[in-house]
Amino acid sequence: MTCTKIQEPPMPSLLSVARALTAAVAVAIVPLLVTGAASATSAHADDTGAWSVAPSAGGGTRPAKDGRPYFYVEGTPGSVLEDTVTVTNPGSKPRTVELSGADADNTRGGAFSLERGRPKDTGSWITFAERKVKVPPRTRAEVPFSVSVPEGAVPGDHPGAVVARAGGRDAAVRVHLRVSGPTLSALTVEQVKAEGGRIAYDIVNRGNTVLTPRLAVHADGVLGTSLDRGPRTLPIEILPGRRVSLTEPWTDAPALDSVKVELTVTASGGARDTATASARFVPWGAVAGVGVGLLGLAAAGFWFARRRRGMAGGPPPDEAEQGSAERELAIAGTGETL
Repeated sequence: MTCTKIQEPPMPSLLSVARALTAAVAVAIVPLLVTGAASATSAHADDTGAWSVAPSAGGGTRPAKDGRPYFYVEGTPGSVLEDTVTVTNPGSKPRTVELSGADADNTRGGAFSLERGRPKDTGSWITFAERKVKVPPRTRAEVPFSVSVPEGAVPGDHPGAVVARAGGRDAAVRVHLRVSGPTLSALTVEQVKAEGGRIAYDIVNRGNTVLTPRLAVHADGVLGTSLDRGPRTLPIEILPGRRVSLTEPWTDAPALDSVKVELTVTASGGARDTATASARFVPWGAVAGVGVGLLGLAAAGFWFARRRRGMAGGPPPDEAEQGSAERELAIAGTGETL
C-alpha cells in the first residue's frame, strides 16, 4: 500500500488574513455562535462520510489516464489479474477502511446490486494486499489487489465489486471480469400480460454475457393498430442467468377492443426473442350501466303486461278475491246454505 498526501491549497496572504480578522471583530456574539455550530457540524460530517473509493488512474487490463468508473479485468482460466484501488480520506482525522470482494446481482427490477452472504464467484477470487487500511488525514492510499481466476472458471462475464467499509458506511466499485473463451448472448421474453394501463413482462438472460436490452412493442386489434413503439434501449444491465420483471406503460390503451400484444427484445451479440399475449379491453362501467337499464326496462314491461291481462279478463286477482269474500258474507247474512 502506498499513501499520497493530498495537495493543500496555497496559504492566504497577510492582507487577506487581516481583513478577515477585522470583519470577525465586527460580528455580533450570536452570529458567532451560529457560525461555530455550523462549522462543528460540517467538520463532523467531513470526518464521518467524506472518504471515497475508486479505481486507480492506471492499472488493470484497460487502464485510463483520466480515471475509470469501474474495474475491467480479463484473462484466461488459471490466470492472476492485478489492479489497484484508491481510498481517499480528505478529513481531518485518520480513517481505517476495510476492503472486501462481493458478487454482483440484479434486483427484481433490473438494477445493479450486490449478493448478500459469503461470495462464491468473483468476490471470492479477489485478494487485497491489505484488507484493513489506515489512511492518514488528507491522504490517498493506493491498495493493490489481485483476481485469481480458477482453472475451471466458465468463460464469459463474471461481474463483482470491491467493497469498502468505514464509519458505518459502505461504498462499492464495480468489477467487470471477463473470463476468456466462447461467449453466448441469448435471452428469452416470458410472462407477457397487458392489463391496467401497462404491459408486464420478464426478461431472462440465458447466455454468459451481460446484456443491455432493447425493447420494441406492437399491438394490433380488431379496430387496427393501437400501439407501435420502435426499439429503444432499456436503462438496465441483465447479468448472466438473471431474471428481471419489467413493465411498459400503456396509458392510451383502447377502451373497447381485442388486441394481440407483441414484445421484441434484442441485445448485442445477436440475442433476440419475441413473445405475444392477447388482451381484451371492455368499458365495464358502461356495460354495467347498460345492464341496469335493460333490467329496468324488463321490469317495466312485465308490470305493464300483467296490468293489461288484468284489465282484459276482469279485475286483478286481489280485487277478485276481495269480491268473492264480500259475496260469501252477503250469503251468510241471508241464512242460506251454499
